[in-house]
Amino acid sequence: MTTERRRPRALPDLEAAIGGAAYSRNRRIHRSRSHPRPRTLQLLATGGNGGAQESYTGLLLRLDRSKYEVRALSLSKGSAVQRLQRLGIAVDVLDCPDDRAAVRDLAAYLRRNEIDLVHAHMFRAEVIGTRAAVAAGTPVIMATVHSSRVRSPEDVAELAALTPHMDRLIVPSASIERKVRREGRGGAHFSVIPNGVDLSRFSAETVPCTLRDDFGIPASALVVGVVARLEPEKGHRFLIEAMPAVLDAVPDAWLAIVGEGSLADQLHAQAAALPAPVCDRVIFTGRREDVNAVTADLDIAVLPSLREAQGISILEAMARHKPVIASAVGGVPEVITDGVDGILVPPADPGALANAIARLARDEELRRRLGDVGYRTVVERFSLDSMVRRIEQAYDEELTRSGALARVAGGEHQDLSSLEDSPGDRGALEVPPP
Repeated sequence: MTTERRRPRALPDLEAAIGGAAYSRNRRIHRSRSHPRPRTLQLLATGGNGGAQESYTGLLLRLDRSKYEVRALSLSKGSAVQRLQRLGIAVDVLDCPDDRAAVRDLAAYLRRNEIDLVHAHMFRAEVIGTRAAVAAGTPVIMATVHSSRVRSPEDVAELAALTPHMDRLIVPSASIERKVRREGRGGAHFSVIPNGVDLSRFSAETVPCTLRDDFGIPASALVVGVVARLEPEKGHRFLIEAMPAVLDAVPDAWLAIVGEGSLADQLHAQAAALPAPVCDRVIFTGRREDVNAVTADLDIAVLPSLREAQGISILEAMARHKPVIASAVGGVPEVITDGVDGILVPPADPGALANAIARLARDEELRRRLGDVGYRTVVERFSLDSMVRRIEQAYDEELTRSGALARVAGGEHQDLSSLEDSPGDRGALEVPPP
């Protein structure tokens, strides 16, 4: 006998959204000969750039195709979708701005493709994906909460109402679990699975970085960099505000701001208003296709966020042996131990940022030590293989509980927790699966 968590049968406005489609719990409990492996759908809310899309990409590329049939679908077009397609990953796009129509179309997709597990990534994917999966009778519904964003009361209430229909929520940090519980989702079955980075990708030699040539930065200059979307929660304005004090202490310092977003014009104006020569030392690169190479060329990586679920960009910098300065917010203190593998500063504090940057700039040995210990932290705790293995374990547990995955011989579910990481078993992040 399998043990299952029963979901409520009603959803707010669900019948209007799906045209009265019936909901039948776990109606496909036996594997079809045409697809003996469980069919999983990775559902992405938006195809743009960001930490969630990076995590989604890594998961798609590393999921074990011998265990699962893996499908990918995005609810909008964008650079992340284009990148996956260039890597040889088929990604369907359901670009429908009307939520009710999107629910109907996605429910039809789930039925047509006999999807066994929906894994939603980001807010709109949670909403659309859960409603459609309930309508389609999909055996397992899961979601990853990637963001620390503060949402409207209406959005929070909607997620809380949908949560009882989900089998499991994955969060990247204990901090985000506490936040989600406070938002009325405490009844969910949680798994804390930190985001991981592909160590083989960051241990490989990079193509030559053109950043210094592109912006006239001297080869001997110290470059401080932040890789993050230009959005309010990332705290760029406090880092820009810190730059006059940084240059007073380190005259040859430059700041590279890598990314794009809604605050681009505002941040450009703030930097341009700084006194000379500081205004000339703050450069905006926009979106770069060579972020890996840019990270490798930085002397100090900074993440001045006001909120952060975990901070993939600092993991990537640590994987490149770069010293990291980050705000002590959200899940960041669960990654960095202050003074051991990075430096933590209070959020929204330009003075603390300037002091930390100046301290590292003056002490090359400290930069080297923090970079080396930070790399070991990533290897030991935040590898992509570890993340994928733990997500696969969660899949197997939920698929077995639902009846969609047969138990192994002897009637016991296979325990995957003892498996060792084996980075060589699957291709690097930039190599598509077979």
